Amino acid sequence: MTEELDETDWSILAEVQRDGRIPFTELGPPGEPQRLGHHRARQALEALGVISGYRADVDLTKVGYAILAVVRLKYPGNRHEPLRRLLGERMEILECLRTTGEDCYTLKVAAGSMAHLESIVDELARFGSTTTNLVYSQPLPYRGPPDPAPVTVSPARTGPRPARSTRTRRRARRPPTPGTTPTRAAAGCGRR
Repeated sequence: MTEELDETDWSILAEVQRDGRIPFTELGPPGEPQRLGHHRARQALEALGVISGYRADVDLTKVGYAILAVVRLKYPGNRHEPLRRLLGERMEILECLRTTGEDCYTLKVAAGSMAHLESIVDELARFGSTTTNLVYSQPLPYRGPPDPAPVTVSPARTGPRPARSTRTRRRARRPPTPGTTPTRAAAGCGRR
């Protein structure tokens, strides 16, 4: 469910995403007497689940993970529990997204060496075909979403409205193209 956020909420989200350890006493513009209000607004955002947690950004190279890779996995069938178990066991898999399109999953993997990466990819290959891309650099690290652009409402129409026809129009239905069957989802990713 989408929550209604005001300008203060978006300001708090921007500050907390910049620095998750910002003290409550520094939340909000300097010298503003509403800092207690900002503190309560932050607590409300946490209670609503808008702020779902805090984490540290770790420099992977400084802790022994010199290689970062993006692995795409095509996963045939619809038994995903074995993959989910592997995701829980292999902490080197930093992130996993289930996606549409040709690949079913996109994974972010950290490894200490090429041999280490190869062993992880070999484990993933038990589930389907993989494509591995090495990351050279991260020009844009993760950032949270900005305040969405305000919705503009067109001014009210002035003057009389054009008369509507009392006849009901029906659109002609196109017959399905011979030899094709409409599908509900992409094949090959366990979605039927």
